[in-house]
Amino acid sequence: MTTAELVFSQGRLTLSRPGTGDPTLRAWDAADELLLEQAIDAAAGFDEPRILVVDDQFGALALGLSQFSPTIVADSAVLPSSLLTNASLNPGFPAPGPVCSWISPPAGPFDLVVMRIPRQADYLAWLLRWLNGVIADSGVLLAGGMIKHLPAKSVEVFAEAVQTEQVLPARKKARVIRCRKGAATLAGWPGAWSGYALTGSTGELAVQALPAVFARERLDIGSRLLLPHVAKAASALQAGDSVLDLACGNGVLGLAALAERKDLQFRFSDVSSQAVLSARHNVEQAFPEAHASFSHCDGIDADAGAFDLILLNPPFHEGGVVGDHIALRLFEQASEHLKPGGHMLMVGNRHLGYHRSLRRYFSCVEQLDASPKFVVFRAGRR
Repeated sequence: MTTAELVFSQGRLTLSRPGTGDPTLRAWDAADELLLEQAIDAAAGFDEPRILVVDDQFGALALGLSQFSPTIVADSAVLPSSLLTNASLNPGFPAPGPVCSWISPPAGPFDLVVMRIPRQADYLAWLLRWLNGVIADSGVLLAGGMIKHLPAKSVEVFAEAVQTEQVLPARKKARVIRCRKGAATLAGWPGAWSGYALTGSTGELAVQALPAVFARERLDIGSRLLLPHVAKAASALQAGDSVLDLACGNGVLGLAALAERKDLQFRFSDVSSQAVLSARHNVEQAFPEAHASFSHCDGIDADAGAFDLILLNPPFHEGGVVGDHIALRLFEQASEHLKPGGHMLMVGNRHLGYHRSLRRYFSCVEQLDASPKFVVFRAGRR
């Protein structure tokens, strides 16, 4: 486990980043430093402030503000386990409380909100509107991120939703914005859901998603290449067989399998709580009688059992980091959760060379399809 030390006004934190042994990938950045500095100063202006931390990455903000017992909410299921690990590395800091998600978000009012600015403009707009419903009238919002990762038109997004008091000077290529509560809310906001129609052998399916979900407005080209193979594989299963849509996003792969076979057992799993909410919404709208469960977790729950078919279009980026470290972890978990004779169908970027990495975990790997950018594989174990 590689660790790096974060030094701030209240002390030092030793932090590790899960899922990778690359020493160049830290669990914090300059935006966390700036946010902690500004948050501690802002908290001094309140008597026993109630603080909310939004979308902390790996625990730097929650631990750095632990003296205030902040409420924590995050879209990513990575944060709870990261917090546990990093809390154990810093016994001098109070252990933070549980992490909420958008499946069951916390209630306000909060005097101070400390938020990492997401890379997606639509998700930022959603967050600001949601926050307007939980910030106290006299409350303060501190939003920060690395300048190169701020979404396009972020100035306009802030202006439409909240009152920007101050854009603080950039430092170490990071920026923090101090805001007050605005009037915009999620009620009636047309940007909350977006989607497309998926055309298949049984007609059209409406596939919608919340703003934090990958490819929510159009079918991504990797999934497009994989879909015919999903339909074929689902058709070959026996009634009652189990299917896992892993890293499900809006659930499009599982929905395609459901369209072929409604007599199967389905599970949808994603690290994003907004993805889980979106997949559940789509299944309930299109197939209300489906045998389906939904899991917000980083990969596959240890107690999820085994599956006859696993569907996967793995993420190849985490924040600003691009690579295959997430996919490799999912491959390993998938290989451990396949029933005898079961297999995984996956699509991946051609340049990442998944034909080699799949063989670390599966004894049978077959290429089914390819395009200039993507490759489809079937993988299983003898």
